[in-house]
Amino acid sequence: MSSTAIQLLVAAGAATLFVALAAGLVLRFLRRDRSLGTAAAQTRYETLHAVARTAPSLEHGLDPSTAPAAAASLASLLAADGVALLDSHRLLARHGTWPQGYSPTFGVLAEKTKVLKVPDGARTWHVVVSPLRVGTRRVGTLEVSVESVDASLVRAVDETASWVSAQLGVSELESQRAALAEAEVRALRAQISPHFIYNSLNAIASFIHTDPEHARELVLEFADFTRYSFRRRSDFTTLAEELTAIEGYLRLERARFGDRLRVRLDVAREVLPMPLPFLTLQPLVENAVRHGLERSPHGGTVTLTVRDEGDGALIRVEDDGVGADPERIREVLTGTTAGEHVGLRNVDQRLRQLYGPGSGLVVDTAPGAGLAVVTRIPKFHPGAVPTAKPTPTLAKGTP
Repeated sequence: MSSTAIQLLVAAGAATLFVALAAGLVLRFLRRDRSLGTAAAQTRYETLHAVARTAPSLEHGLDPSTAPAAAASLASLLAADGVALLDSHRLLARHGTWPQGYSPTFGVLAEKTKVLKVPDGARTWHVVVSPLRVGTRRVGTLEVSVESVDASLVRAVDETASWVSAQLGVSELESQRAALAEAEVRALRAQISPHFIYNSLNAIASFIHTDPEHARELVLEFADFTRYSFRRRSDFTTLAEELTAIEGYLRLERARFGDRLRVRLDVAREVLPMPLPFLTLQPLVENAVRHGLERSPHGGTVTLTVRDEGDGALIRVEDDGVGADPERIREVLTGTTAGEHVGLRNVDQRLRQLYGPGSGLVVDTAPGAGLAVVTRIPKFHPGAVPTAKPTPTLAKGTP
């Protein structure tokens, strides 16, 4: 057979295969298109839509301000006459129709879903009561009123209560995460303050008689820095604002170290407005000064580099001081030991909580070889709140 004939057969086979695949895809699309209008598909859509509509009302837990919207959505989801939500000590919301004279009550708190018969004139209503739990704790109650009840509705209420409980659990975990993050910021401030305040006040005192004007400037720097450190406007700041605080911190440390402390700054201007967690860079710079250069008889240089990397910024804080044992730093970051470099662990934990377990600090060090800390911070976080954007006066080179 000639090569031309073989090529024709191959082409014909490929065309046949393509037609078959195309026909199969068309048939699948047609079958799927016909199923979109079925009663079952419509019911699934309406159920999922009702669930999606309810979830935002529960994202802050059993809150009186959002419970009415949640109760209304749950009534639609269950096709119930009425829905009530209670926390552990009060009625939060009651939606829809209920038996005359009946009020959701804590007297019916049950360990599992149960059905109450409630007379209403000539009729008898049914109220399905189901507990809401986070873990093993009873945190509230879901009550559903209907004129007629069957086993499927009871199961539906029970499953809905389980779903609401899961949402409340997520809300509680988020609240605990936020509280933990704030506690860590407070702990970080406490770790900075005693050491820094003591040294700063001593440095200021040393200039009061010899150079009172310089002492006055240092007092103002000290006031500005402590005001920034102890503020409570947001969990986020901007890179520019953090650099301004670092500038004040370094001026105070220069009063102590003199020419023994040298600083190099290389920051891409494009990333200055970028939001980042409050007190992220300053503890890294303080760690370099306090643990890297303070013990070196000749002092040294702290280098802060921030590079623009598209959707994030690469940050590197480096010193050429005494360095540290890499195993000791690993133990500090993993929390298996306490003591020095705790600021590194605090920042590392906060970054991982905010941006995921893949975030955090990468530390490169060895005894006598200085220490470098590297991290990458995304330019966007849903919790970031814009703040003022002062432009730091600290320029490249030594402050």
